[in-house]
Amino acid sequence: MTATLPERTTATALRAGLAEAVSHADEVVAALPRPGRRSPEQRARATAAKDAARALRTRFLDTQVDAVYDRLTEGRTVALRLAELVAAAAVAFPGLVPSAELLADERSRTQADKEGHEIDQGIFLRAVLGSATAGPHLLESMLRPTPRALELLPEFIRTGTLRMEAVHLERRDGVARLTMCRHDCLNAEDNQQVDDMETAVDLALLDPAVSVGLLRGGEMSHPRYRGRRVFSAGINLKNLSSGDISLVDFLLRRELGYIHKLIRGIRTDGPGGWHTPYTEKPWIAAVDGFAIGGGTQLLLAFDHVLAAADAYLSLPAAKEGIVPGVANFRLSRFTGPRVARQIILQGRRIRASEPDARLLVDEVAEPQDMDGAVERALTRLRGEAVIANRRMLNLADEPPGAFRAYMAEFALQQALRIYGEDVIHKAGDFGAPAP
Repeated sequence: MTATLPERTTATALRAGLAEAVSHADEVVAALPRPGRRSPEQRARATAAKDAARALRTRFLDTQVDAVYDRLTEGRTVALRLAELVAAAAVAFPGLVPSAELLADERSRTQADKEGHEIDQGIFLRAVLGSATAGPHLLESMLRPTPRALELLPEFIRTGTLRMEAVHLERRDGVARLTMCRHDCLNAEDNQQVDDMETAVDLALLDPAVSVGLLRGGEMSHPRYRGRRVFSAGINLKNLSSGDISLVDFLLRRELGYIHKLIRGIRTDGPGGWHTPYTEKPWIAAVDGFAIGGGTQLLLAFDHVLAAADAYLSLPAAKEGIVPGVANFRLSRFTGPRVARQIILQGRRIRASEPDARLLVDEVAEPQDMDGAVERALTRLRGEAVIANRRMLNLADEPPGAFRAYMAEFALQQALRIYGEDVIHKAGDFGAPAP
């Protein structure tokens, strides 16, 4: 729909006011020490200037987000991923999101010394995902295979193996076996891990010789767990403290990329896809040791979860100070609201041996019996009707519109949390060298 003259005038005025507010905020910040060295009065001055710009940014996007998104995607004919979208917005609409130069400077700093420019990305992406027009298009764009996966696909189909830094992928007997292999840090998650996981999930879904996927942690070299399998220790807090955990490339890409693909499949185009544009497969997770934080979040996307009898699950959101991904949206469906609040708000740890674990885990096996139990579970998910039924279950359990609405608010709330003073302090303690 073409904007009327008053609408165009209002949009122009808002954009001009935003540019002025952003310029003022930049001047205020430039005259101050880095955030970690500011006095309370200096912090208040910087916050007031940033808040003024963010209020105008929000007002502008409230009415103009669809026009902005259409310009960036050529009328929704171009599929831009998250990182591409914010980069394009920075060029086409200066001041709407941080520029490449500002972000490069931020990446060189610890979390405590960053200005929080990613919050402005969160404001932008909340508006995009919250739009009934732009939001679904962005979700669909994020469900497409990554260029990295498409480049690696012919070689993987030929060899059936791929070794990446954080994930090893092997196709054997029709099973795509993904092994998380950050052996020195208990499979803690970071930007690289998210990239490798999405690549592996894409390849498993694209390979026609794969009928089911399996995710399991590999053996650790960490002194405390040497030689033992571990599923995941969640977000790498050392990387968060050092400023190496990205809102777009980790916290949002993780949820809208490979985890969403585990549920929906990947978006593919072709004449044979008239019945559905998605290619999906059933997935099994096998938990050895523990699934902490992001590890437990992952389990909520799987069709079958198997755990060793001595394993435990936890979502230490209260301790870390961040939002545990999409667990706030999904967990109550599994456990009910009371147990979900105990886990998320109070940090309750669920052991595989206790009755409540069966709300999150389908099957428990003794540690020495895990290999056999995994193979039996894989066999059970190879039925002809499994894919059609999982598709209908997922549509009923997690309607795309409800997921999109959650992710819209998550984009901003998680951005605010990773710059909260409590989170920076806790992550700093975790990342500090031992005395």
